Amino acid sequence: MVKILVIDDDPIVQAVLKRTLQNQGYEITVATNGKEGIIQARLLRPALIICDWVMSYLDGLEVCRQIKADPELATTFFILLTAKGAARGEEEDRVRGLDAGADEFISKPIEMNELKARVRAGLRLHQLNQDLHSQKQALEILNQTLQTQKQIMETELAEAADYVRSLLPPPLTGVVTTEALFVPSAQLGGDCFDYYWLDDDHLVIYLLDVSGHGVGSALLSVSVLNILRSQSLPHTNFCQPSEVLKALNHNFQMSNQGAKYFTIWYGVYDRIKKQLVYANAGHPPAILIPNQPPNNLQVQQLTSLDLPIGFLPEVDFVEAVFEITDNSTLYIFSDGVYEINQPNGKLLGLDAFIEILIKHNQANNYTLNHLLLKIMTLNIQQSPEDDLSLLKVYFGSAT
Repeated sequence: MVKILVIDDDPIVQAVLKRTLQNQGYEITVATNGKEGIIQARLLRPALIICDWVMSYLDGLEVCRQIKADPELATTFFILLTAKGAARGEEEDRVRGLDAGADEFISKPIEMNELKARVRAGLRLHQLNQDLHSQKQALEILNQTLQTQKQIMETELAEAADYVRSLLPPPLTGVVTTEALFVPSAQLGGDCFDYYWLDDDHLVIYLLDVSGHGVGSALLSVSVLNILRSQSLPHTNFCQPSEVLKALNHNFQMSNQGAKYFTIWYGVYDRIKKQLVYANAGHPPAILIPNQPPNNLQVQQLTSLDLPIGFLPEVDFVEAVFEITDNSTLYIFSDGVYEINQPNGKLLGLDAFIEILIKHNQANNYTLNHLLLKIMTLNIQQSPEDDLSLLKVYFGSAT
């Protein structure tokens, strides 16, 4: 039942208002002065208050100010009873009442049909305020829930990134040395890479990038890494890149992987022959920079030769062979290193990245972190939109 508080020091007005409003189905409480009215309001939290303007000790204006100053009562609809003519004729009193927080005015003697109508209108406004307050609380709860879910998701993505990072190989030392960079994006993608000696003479090097973002893409990349690292593709010569890609394509058709596919650059370096044989399934080209003077530099792009893994079944992948001169450097990377949004609104692009790569390769004592710093200074965002993976393989001299 709707609660209404009547505050008036006139017993006759009290009785008339109480009887009239009770007959309308409201729960009525009466207070005989302003101080008692404020106490009752804080106890009852009524939907509507009808208060006389002129009362001893505490007048209606002060009661209204204190009621509206209370956060728990701020939406209570407040009607001031004024002397005849105050509501319509005396502009100064009306302004004072509005400034105090009054929502409506009714002049005495009270016309009961007008009173009933104004009470009904006031209660409708109060209910609207209550509904808005409830919706605000619901939105705040929803926002808190979303923030909590966002924090959980960010934590899970960070854990997934840490897991992927923990699987990546340590740097190689010796005749062939490696340096690697893995910077997961906020969404986490499907980048992964590995390098290891199959035997004393053959070094496997590869980098793959699963389509999409999120934990699903990361898990697929980890699955591929584990299969390649354990050499668990049956009837496959892991020294032959074309055979490896064909076996991967057979086992990872996108129709069985939630419509996910992946690109991969896979190469095998023969230490004795000083040859690099590779196959590329839709991946960005690897960049081979020989040890040559800058004015005679012949940079090789080891480009994509076939479709990504999972697009079509029964694909025969093509191999290519390159002679590796001493002190050459091979760079393999994901597209996250050059799909960088610059402040001018343009993507960095592959060609511009290769130019940066060549320039940094010619500098003394540079590291991949120096290259990363250069790339990120060109990025309009603080973190990459996609995983950023970069692998540097240096082929030294055996003598």
